[in-house]
Amino acid sequence: MKAVFIVFNQAHTERVEYILDQLRISGYSWWNEVKGRGSETGEPRMGTHTWPEMNSALITIVENDRVEPLLEKVKRIDEINKEVGIRAFVWDIAHSV
Repeated sequence: MKAVFIVFNQAHTERVEYILDQLRISGYSWWNEVKGRGSETGEPRMGTHTWPEMNSALITIVENDRVEPLLEKVKRIDEINKEVGIRAFVWDIAHSV
């Protein structure tokens, strides 16, 4: 099993919900209004007057064979408009109860 953590500009909310539905990923935790900045080219998302945009983030635990399709869809969203921003990170899950 793998944990997939996705951070995305809130402008991508409907797209992210759509890919979760498409891939039949129903189990996840979602955080709204996540502040931050990308490590290389990302603009700050702080919810302030200067940097008004915000991110959201989610984490889902999926079987290994579902990771690549999810990452491919995230990549496609990112390619639509790189300035808006979406990133995915994957961790191994050693045990679940």
